[in-house]
Amino acid sequence: MFYLEVFIITLILSTVFALGGVGSAVALIPILHFLGLDFNSSKAIGLFVNTSTTIAATIANIKRKVLDFKFALPLAISLAFTAPIGAYLSKFIPQIYVKWLFVIFLFFAGSMILFGKKETKFHYNKPWVMVLLGSIVGVISGLLGVGGGSLLLPILILLGFDAKKLAVTMSFVIPFSTFTAFLTYLSIVKIDWLLLLSATIAAIFGGIIGNYIMHFHLNQKQIKKIIGIILYIIAIRMAWSLI
Repeated sequence: MFYLEVFIITLILSTVFALGGVGSAVALIPILHFLGLDFNSSKAIGLFVNTSTTIAATIANIKRKVLDFKFALPLAISLAFTAPIGAYLSKFIPQIYVKWLFVIFLFFAGSMILFGKKETKFHYNKPWVMVLLGSIVGVISGLLGVGGGSLLLPILILLGFDAKKLAVTMSFVIPFSTFTAFLTYLSIVKIDWLLLLSATIAAIFGGIIGNYIMHFHLNQKQIKKIIGIILYIIAIRMAWSLI
C-alpha cells in the first residue's frame, strides 16, 4: 500500500509542478518524511524524481523545438558542478537555518510574481551571470535536496525573462543538478529501490502530462499565477515542517 500511495502522490505533484517547469521534490520530500521515510533518503528519492520528471518534459520540449540551448547551457553546467558540493555540505551544515532563509525567499518571490509590476524588457543574460547564478543556486539546491528551479524561476522572472520560456529552460537545467546531487546522496544513504522505481514511473507520467497542459492549455499570465501559487504552497509547507 505504501508504494501505491507514493505513486499516486508523486503523479499528482509531478503533474502540477511540471506546469511551471520545476520539479516536485520540494513538496515530495516532506511528504515522504511524514510517511516515515528517513529525511536524507527522502531527499535522495526527491532528487531522482525531479530528474525523471524534467527529463521527460525536456524530451517533449526538444521535439517541439522550443528550448533555447544557448541560454540554458551556462545554467545547466554550473548547476551540475555545484549541486554535489551542496549535497556534501549537508553533512556539516544545520539545514534548519538554510530552510528558514529559503522560506523567506519563496514568500518574497511568490509575492513579487503575483503582485509585482509588469516584466521589464531588460534581459541581462550574459553567460558569466548565468554561470554565477547557477553556481549559487546549485549549492543551495544540493544542500536542500531540491532541483533549484524554485529558486531560479522567480529570480529570472524578476529580471524580465518570459515565464513560458523559463519553464522550458528549467525542465532542461534541473536534471543537471538533481542527478549529480542524487549520486552524492547515494553514497550517504541506503535506497529502497522499489520505492524509487514507483516514484520514478509516476514522475515521468506526471512530467509528460504537466508539460502538455502547460504548452497547449495555458497562457503566460496563467503560468505566472501558477508559479506564484506553487511558491506560496512550498513556503507554507516548509515553514509548517519547521515549526
